[in-house]
This record gives sequence, structure tokens and C-alpha cells, in this order.
Amino acid sequence: MSAPNKKKILNDPVYGFITIPTELLFDLVEHPYFQRLRRIKQLGLSEYVYPGALHTRFHHALGAMHLMGQAMSTLQSKGHSIGSDECEAAQIAILLHDIGHGPFSHVLECCLLDGVSHEQISLLLMHELNRQFNGALSLAIRMFEGTYERTFFHQLISSQLDMDRMDYLNRDGYYTGVAEGAIGAERIIKMLDLVGDQLVVEAKGVLSVENFLNARRLMYWQVYLHKTSICAESMLIQVLRRARFLLQQAGSETVFASAAFRLFLQESVTAVDFQMNRAYLDAFTRLDDFDVWACIKEWALHADFVLSTLCRMLLDRKLFKIVLSTEPFAGEFLNELENQLYRAGLPGDMLSYFLVEGQATNAAYLPSEDRISIKLKNGNVIDIADASDLSNIQVLTNIVRRYYVCWAKDLKGIRQSVN
Repeated sequence: MSAPNKKKILNDPVYGFITIPTELLFDLVEHPYFQRLRRIKQLGLSEYVYPGALHTRFHHALGAMHLMGQAMSTLQSKGHSIGSDECEAAQIAILLHDIGHGPFSHVLECCLLDGVSHEQISLLLMHELNRQFNGALSLAIRMFEGTYERTFFHQLISSQLDMDRMDYLNRDGYYTGVAEGAIGAERIIKMLDLVGDQLVVEAKGVLSVENFLNARRLMYWQVYLHKTSICAESMLIQVLRRARFLLQQAGSETVFASAAFRLFLQESVTAVDFQMNRAYLDAFTRLDDFDVWACIKEWALHADFVLSTLCRMLLDRKLFKIVLSTEPFAGEFLNELENQLYRAGLPGDMLSYFLVEGQATNAAYLPSEDRISIKLKNGNVIDIADASDLSNIQVLTNIVRRYYVCWAKDLKGIRQSVN
């Protein structure tokens, strides 16, 4: 029997036909750890704002792998020596960079685990895959960690102008219909070059980089930090907070959950726990959006008023009211909101579930971090903020902060429901 063809061609709606170029990459895509990403949406609850935002981490990872392949070809065409093993390792690293995301991507990262980032879990899973594939991922892991001596590989994987950001801006803009997300990734990649082992962009690509930074700023306010998304995500976080409270108070038999999900609801799992006990990593690889939605549907019928009300509101898209401000909210305003909820019959011990404060920040470019370098025609290398003749590039370096408060404005019959 002939060996299966592992060099597959996929039809991607953003880039057209893309190729899985090696057998190892194909086997990684086929692995259950990676297939799990099909069941984790890229944009969490953004579909509540943009109905087309249903794409997944699976789509995004494949797109980033494709862009990495283009970057490798560009650098090779400019005379830089990059071996086939390095090309494959770079594509593996970017393919697996999000493999550690949990349900709803970034939304629940703050509350499902105890200070463990998705990057940390991605690295743990890459080490496990490296064991399963007999060390074939060792070079990719060094690139991902930033310990490989050729530093530009890590810049392509994780920096302020990496293949991750280039794909998600294009892809998220495409699926949400927000045209400002279009960044001209192909042209930016064609303008990439190396000075020493540092990634640079040729001077004639400055306008494309400016567009990239501006698109990122706009996408954050229009999509990632859209007020309705913030509202829905705040409600989801309160749902999990209440479920955890009930589990701690009344025992596991009172709250439905899959075995894997229950483990993370009942325990405060740290990075050390993941390293010391394989059961936590195994359970995490069984978690996806479906676990959470199944629970929300079941919890909507729960006897607990807070849990059932929040879940019904999420299912029916009856979202909190939200107000944003450039300044912290005055105490008088917050007191008035509290009084509104009290007058609706909400007991004081339930108030924090239906009145949520927070803040969102956005900075398109941070020169203090791994900067975006522009190579001038004379060979000098300068920062994009100095190379651009647009005044707003300096503005993009400022961290913009928005304060928000969201609350259940219309809880009809709440007194009767509680009683």
C-alpha cells in the first residue's frame, strides 16, 4: 500500500491555497493537541458584535505557518543562508504558538488558571510533543523560547512585527468585516531583511508598517476591546466565578461540568502544578469552548439565581449596559448604579456579579520592547518611530486607557425570582 500524501494543499479564505510543506508539519496538524484548536474560537465572544467572527485558533495557526513560509522564502531570496531544518523549525514554532490557549482564548485566561499564561502551556505542550516525536521539535522550541543563536527567528515568532500579528489582523478583519484590519502582509514580508541576525524592514516598506500599526490600534478599539465584547466577556467571567463559589460552598454534585472543566473550576492550578502533575496538562488538552457552552446551557436551569440568570442572559444575548470613560468613574455614579440594583431587589451579596468595573488598555507600538527596525538606503538602521514622517506614529506609542463599568440595567422581576 502506498504511503499517504502528507504535503497537503488547503484552501484558506484569506490567502487562497496554502501548503503544509513537510511531513512533520502535517503530523503535528493531525495531532489531537492541534485539532483541539478547531473547537476554540479566535475572538472569544466577538461574535456577539460581529456575527461572522466564528473562525478558530486552528485557522489562525495555519495562516501564521503560511506567512512564516513566505518570510523564509523572502530572506533566502535576499542571500541569507537559512537551512531547510531552520525553515521547518520556524514554521513548527509559529504553528504551535497558540496550542496552549484554553476555552474562549484570552477571555478566561485570567480566571481559569492561577497566573499561568497560554504561552507557558504552549511551551509545555511543545515539550510533550517533542517527546512524542523523538526530539524533532528541539530546534523549534529553542526558536520559540528565544534561546536559538539566530535571534531573528524568535522575532518572526514573537515581536511587534511577527507572523502571529500579521495573520490575526488580516484574518480577524476578514471575518468581522472590519476593513481597517487589512494590513498588506504580503508587501511587509517582501520588505523583510536581516542586518546581522536582527530582523529589519527595508525603507520602502515604511508606509506598509505604518498601516500595520494603525490597523492594530483600530482593530483593538473596534474589535478586541469593543464595548459589547467587553460586556459579554465580563458576564462570562462572572458565570465562572459564581460556579466556582457554588462548588466550594455546596460541593461538586450541585454544579454540572465535564471532568476536565470541573478540575479547573475546583482547583487553583499553578504553573508548578502543570509541571509536577501530568494529570493537569492532560485535562487541559481536553478543554475547549464546547465544555463551557454545555455548562452554560445546563447552568441556565440551575436553582441558584445568580448562575442561572447570568447564563440565560448570555444565551439570549441580554447583555449588561456598559459605559466607558477616559477617567476613573466617580463614586457618586457607582453608588447610583448600586442603588438601582438594590431597588430592583438584588441582595448585597449578589451585587458584585451584576455590577463590574474594569479597564482596558491599548498601545499599538512600544519602542521600549523589541522595536521595529527600518533599514535605510545608506544601510543605517533606525526605529520606525524615527523613520516615519507621520506624526501619529508617536501617538501610537502612547498607552491609551479606557475605564468601564457594566451592570444589569433591566432585571425585571428580580425580587420575585430571588424570593
